[in-house]
Amino acid sequence: MNRIASLFEINHPIVQGGMVWCSGWRLASAVSNAGGLGLLGAGSMYPEVLREHIRQCKAATTRPFGVNVPLMYPEIETLMQIIVEEGVKIVFTSAGNPKLWTSRLQAEGIKVAHVVSSSRFAHKCEEAGVDAIVAEGFEAGGHNGREETTTMCLIPAVRRATSLPLIAAGGIATGEGIAAVLALGADGVQIGTRFALSKESSAHANFKQLCLNLNEGDTQLLLKTLSPTRLVKSPFADAVKEAEQRGAGVEELRALLGRGRAKKGIFEGNLEEGELEIGQIASLLRQEESVAEILSDLLNGYQRAVEKLRAGVFVC
Repeated sequence: MNRIASLFEINHPIVQGGMVWCSGWRLASAVSNAGGLGLLGAGSMYPEVLREHIRQCKAATTRPFGVNVPLMYPEIETLMQIIVEEGVKIVFTSAGNPKLWTSRLQAEGIKVAHVVSSSRFAHKCEEAGVDAIVAEGFEAGGHNGREETTTMCLIPAVRRATSLPLIAAGGIATGEGIAAVLALGADGVQIGTRFALSKESSAHANFKQLCLNLNEGDTQLLLKTLSPTRLVKSPFADAVKEAEQRGAGVEELRALLGRGRAKKGIFEGNLEEGELEIGQIASLLRQEESVAEILSDLLNGYQRAVEKLRAGVFVC
């Protein structure tokens, strides 16, 4: 049996990224009900809001689901306590040292996966004893690694560095993409952008419509000195780029970001002043779909890719 499916007790080794302002209980439960692993995005939730989303998710699905926790979260102790109290059994951590929380969560019977952007950090995950690694390439939306390593290069490098169950992320939105990263050594996939633009996503309709009309090159990685983030090209992104090009320091960039920029853009739909985070793969997407439609298309696309490869002749 597939290692990721077995580890998380799911039907398909497809994980929905725990994205800020997109991944509430409706999205997470829909993915879990469809046979994948839904994740709540705790990064945009106050602790008690997370508690409510966990309870709503429990009411909406009997299948496994988890919570994605950025380790830079300011009230991390409170957040983790709520996760334990509410009986969540799967946590994906990111943006921090996996040693800080892995053993503490595992002592509570929680399976832990950690997101990395390089094989060097994959080694740290092994040392921390995580249950699985998510290797996320440069193409991904939201926060990203400074190394700018693409998924096609990252997955085989991380596979060579570790024998742990490996989930590929970044630039994956089709069944053919799933087949490609499995061929490179991944055991499963984490998909963000396509689910962020789904009917069940809590993102604003303005944000979804904008992203469903993007073309190649319409996103860029910015904020590299602060926290590398892939943004849609927009007036706000232009202001960030201008500040970086003239050498703005960390404090000036923080002031430019202010509070609630991602909420303003993704959740409230302000396309002029908001921080619009999305992956490069958005340029392949043109319609808002339900989670059930997405899962069906991913599985069918994967089967088509496998059959095509079996029928094809590469070596003459």
